[in-house]
Amino acid sequence: MGRFSLPEEAPAGLDSPVTAKAIKYMAKIQVWLFRRTNGRIGNKWRIGAGFRKPVPTLLLEHVGRKSGTTFTTPLLYLVDGPRLVVVASQGGLPKNPQWYPNLVAQPDTVVHLRGQRGVPVRARTAVGEEREALWPRLVDLYADFAKYAAWTDREIPVVVLEPR
Repeated sequence: MGRFSLPEEAPAGLDSPVTAKAIKYMAKIQVWLFRRTNGRIGNKWRIGAGFRKPVPTLLLEHVGRKSGTTFTTPLLYLVDGPRLVVVASQGGLPKNPQWYPNLVAQPDTVVHLRGQRGVPVRARTAVGEEREALWPRLVDLYADFAKYAAWTDREIPVVVLEPR
């Protein structure tokens, strides 16, 4: 294993409540910065594989399927023609992130990109050949997605955001 490579197995404590809280608070800070600067700050992910190859980041709004509350989550994304593609990896944790079932329940939403607020999209999960075609492009975009897939028993959902 190289000096800066990620372990082949999930790091100890990955699914601890402390890790979940840290992810939650880091996301809140990123959302705050992104909103305050219209995406000038917070529009690139520079952690892990993104350190050497920064990855574009958007803000996804989603409505809690139980609470009805609107939440905003920063996500890495791939541009695929007019569509945007995001990944429900949650860093390789055993469960899907909360935004994913919220989006399945209510797929019409908006995203915020650098310089663009409230872009209307409709979400759907890529399956079969479409997912198989997108996955290598997503790993090329952010190599850590391959590690996350190896760390979990679940198939990590790939979500296509189509303009509406």
